[in-house]
Amino acid sequence: MPRLLVRQPSPRLAEGELTHLDRVAVDAALAQAQWEAYVDVFRARGWEIVDVEPADAQPDGVFVEDAVVVFGELAVLCRAGAPSRRGEAGSVRAAVEASGLQIAEVVEPGTLDGGDVLKLGRTVYVGASSRTNADGIAQLRAVLEPRGWRVVGIPVTKVLHLKSGVTALPDGTVVGYAPLVDDPSLFASFLSIPEEHGTAVVVLDETTVLMSDDAPETAELYRARGLEVITTPVTEFEKLEGCVTCLSVRVRD
Repeated sequence: MPRLLVRQPSPRLAEGELTHLDRVAVDAALAQAQWEAYVDVFRARGWEIVDVEPADAQPDGVFVEDAVVVFGELAVLCRAGAPSRRGEAGSVRAAVEASGLQIAEVVEPGTLDGGDVLKLGRTVYVGASSRTNADGIAQLRAVLEPRGWRVVGIPVTKVLHLKSGVTALPDGTVVGYAPLVDDPSLFASFLSIPEEHGTAVVVLDETTVLMSDDAPETAELYRARGLEVITTPVTEFEKLEGCVTCLSVRVRD
C-alpha cells in the first residue's frame, strides 16, 4: 500500500516565507479544510496516511515535501534553504526513521529543499534556486549517482522551487507555464500549459493526476491526453507559493 507523509497546517501559516509573491490575507480555517480535503483524495484511493508530528511554531511546516525526498528505499533528509524553516527537520526525521527507510542527509554548507527535486525515470532534476545551493546539489549527486540515478541541475530564478514551475505527467512529459520556466529546452519533452496553477500535478497512478482546481483549461488539456484528473482547492497554500506537490511526501512500496 502506498503511504503519504503529511503534516497539518500551523496556526501561524499566514506568517510563512514569501519570495516571489506579495503577502495577502490567508484564511486559516479555510486552509485547514482544504488540507483535509487534499488528504482525503489519497485516503479515498487506499493510501495509508502518516501524520508527521505537528509543528505549530513553524509557519511553513505543512509544506512537508521540502524536508525529505524519497528515492525507492532511500530517504534523503534535506537542509532547508530558509533558516526559519530548519526547525521543521527534527519531527520529519522521526517520521522517516519510523518508516524503516534507509536515510541519507544533506549537511552544512549544503542546502536543499525537496520542492526543487523532480524525479523522472532515473533522472533527477534539481533546481538551483534561492533555496537549493550548489553544495546541496553536489551532495545529492554523490548519494544518488552510485545508486544509478542521474542528477541534473536546472536554473530556477522565476519561481520559488523547480516544482513551482514544472512537474511531470505519468508518461514523462514535463509540464509548465512557460513564462515561469527559465529554460524549457533543458527537458527532453516539454508541454506548455495555459495557466500558472496547472503546473503542479501529483501522479496518483499511471493514468491519474491530482491538481489545483484553479486551472480548468489545463485540466481539460490533461483529460484530452487520456488522463483522469482529480482537482482540489488549495487557494490558501497558493498564496504562500505552495501547491499540491508541496503538501505531502509520497512513499510507494
